[in-house]
Amino acid sequence: MRRQVVNDPDQMVAEALEGLALSHPDLVRYDPRRQIVTRRHQATDKVALLSGGGSGHEPLHAGFVGVGMLDVAVPGAIFASPTALQLHEGTLAADNGQGVLHIVKNYTGDVLNFTIARELADDDGVRTAEVLVDDDLATDSNNDDTEDDEEDDGGPGRRGTAAVVAVEKLCGAAAEASASLDELAQLGADVVKRSSTLAFALEAGTHPGQDRAGFDLEAGEVEFGVGIHGERGRSRIDFAAADDLVAHVVDPLVESLGLARGDAVLAIVNDLGSAYPLETYVAARAMHRQLDGRGVTVARSLVGPYVTSLDMHGLSITLVRVDDDLLRLWDAPVHTPALTWGGAR
Repeated sequence: MRRQVVNDPDQMVAEALEGLALSHPDLVRYDPRRQIVTRRHQATDKVALLSGGGSGHEPLHAGFVGVGMLDVAVPGAIFASPTALQLHEGTLAADNGQGVLHIVKNYTGDVLNFTIARELADDDGVRTAEVLVDDDLATDSNNDDTEDDEEDDGGPGRRGTAAVVAVEKLCGAAAEASASLDELAQLGADVVKRSSTLAFALEAGTHPGQDRAGFDLEAGEVEFGVGIHGERGRSRIDFAAADDLVAHVVDPLVESLGLARGDAVLAIVNDLGSAYPLETYVAARAMHRQLDGRGVTVARSLVGPYVTSLDMHGLSITLVRVDDDLLRLWDAPVHTPALTWGGAR
């Protein structure tokens, strides 16, 4: 049986959000009535950024509220979209007259509820725009290894995963530099087009209060192409050394983005919940060496837990093709509970 640090599983999200706000009182507020997390000091002279989705992916999204990233995060229950009314309340809280950019991961519930929230905001005279993040290569309908053809079955297409961190950071920096709502929407869409992600798991995550993982694996198996809501992968591959597992991820990402010698990327080596730092840095080493062998430069990187799936033991790698303009936005100051550099306050 898996033991967890939990009181009441039904109250875990609310208690954790309260704990976040108590731990970072200079950065964020938690509003339990509206079930949203906001910047402690709301900016009044820029477009506001809002994102949200199911809990269980921490620090996403509440951990990225602050200067240079999000103005409001709207968390749902574990692996469940926030309601349209929550998102509407968050939009109203974020708006300061400059408009609100919604950053949405491509999951059916999120897309539906964000759409309703934007319609409600329009009724209230609040301008909104959307960036839809769909970076998960495992659910690309054009990938022959994918079990379900999304174009044939009318499915939603690629899932949104760790590229959302890049979108939130880059758009957040542009918003702080006074970019307009339309400019931010265009920037976000461009970042998404430049991004791809793949993940694998050695062990599934376990929901709070439960004692069984979401799926079982034999000792010699790896679930390849998993999703951040604990979804099964597109295939199972043999367990192998770290360099070989990372190559399974890096090779399709390079191909999907058309990376060639002389290109530069932002790389996110993301712990899905219970991979420990020695593992993630071994994976980062393998990724750097494999990209360097192709003449592709890792211009910037993040290594650690940024978009988790409860306690899943696995990793995802996100590559974002970057240029000098995007690197300037990435390097711009940021100060949030989960991401800080450049002295922003």
